[in-house]
Amino acid sequence: MGKISPVSAKYIVHATIQIGGIVDKPDVIGAIFGQTEGLLGADLELRELQRSGRIGRIEVKVDTRSGKSQGEILIPSSLDKSETAIVAAALEVIQRIGPCTAKIKIDKIEDVRVSKRAYVIDRAKELLKHLMDTSIPDSQELADEVAYSVRVMEIQEYGKDRLPAGPSVEESDEIIIVEGRADVLNLLKHGIKNAIAINGTSVPESIVDLCKKKIVTVFVDGDRGGDLIIKEITSIAEIDYVTKAPDGKEVEEITKKEIHKAIRSKVSPEQAKLEIGKDDGRQNSGPQQRRHMDRPRQFTDKKPLPRQQIKLSADEKKQFAGMLEDLVGTRGAYVLDDKLKILGKVPISELASTMKSLSTGVYAIIFDGTIENDIVSTAEKTSVKYLVAMTSKARGSQKLSIITGNDL
Repeated sequence: MGKISPVSAKYIVHATIQIGGIVDKPDVIGAIFGQTEGLLGADLELRELQRSGRIGRIEVKVDTRSGKSQGEILIPSSLDKSETAIVAAALEVIQRIGPCTAKIKIDKIEDVRVSKRAYVIDRAKELLKHLMDTSIPDSQELADEVAYSVRVMEIQEYGKDRLPAGPSVEESDEIIIVEGRADVLNLLKHGIKNAIAINGTSVPESIVDLCKKKIVTVFVDGDRGGDLIIKEITSIAEIDYVTKAPDGKEVEEITKKEIHKAIRSKVSPEQAKLEIGKDDGRQNSGPQQRRHMDRPRQFTDKKPLPRQQIKLSADEKKQFAGMLEDLVGTRGAYVLDDKLKILGKVPISELASTMKSLSTGVYAIIFDGTIENDIVSTAEKTSVKYLVAMTSKARGSQKLSIITGNDL
């Protein structure tokens, strides 16, 4: 007799049999083939279906009790559902097996694919749980790793001293001076490409030359070594701003949020040296120094200029702060409409010409830099309501609001 693989079976016919006497399994199987022969036509002849593998091995389980037999019949089928139902119904015409009366009833036709599907789902759950338990990195972790690798590849060597530097040091108007290569890498990781390292405690000649041409921020570790570097570099180079990592932390290990907070909290070299001098006589200088370093930047050469009272909604304040943080280190500017939608992003060098060309429809300008009087004048002519930047040297305006990082 032909067989059908359980793997290829689509349906299984489940039937029960009641026999008024004692019979064996071959008797039941013989009756099934014999009494359905010619009943369903040549195309559904059970012997031919089994020979071609469209009907599988018929399984019969018979149990005899008190002179009577009862049991179960299983017939696997790879026919379609209609043909399987016809074959199943044909079994119920059997009324005798050998000399005994018999009654066969079809209980159900099982769709094997449903059972397989249930198994697949249960097994998939187990596999997924195992997969999650083995800590496979998510897509964001993979993206971060790839981005970090690309940024590490961007690190360059600058000048005759071959100092580690980001790719934007040469063309950027502003640079950030850090202590070592690892600091440059951490800033690159977070998208800041205009950093350069002094590579030690002595200040190379390349750094001194750069300080004459660029707006320079010195960014050092939040420890005693950072204080010593501030003293040395401010004594031999033209430094514009100074900032430090949080107390006890190094620039190479701090997060993006801590980096941006430190850059927003930069102060003048004079103020930084003053605070370091005050702390020199204190046994525990860290917390006190950081409290001073976190104060808003003050200008030592002039009094703070009056500015129009700032009236920002909570949503505007949140969005302005987020956009300003995104721009740190990019030397770029966002142009916003009155719905706080970004109309475009331009380099700071093109900001004035962009405002003049737009003439109207600009609600706010956010940029990575310092607000000067000429930018304020241009913005007033184009009806800009807010100018947002890291710092400001401009005098107050009655027509627009000037907002710095410390205001946010």
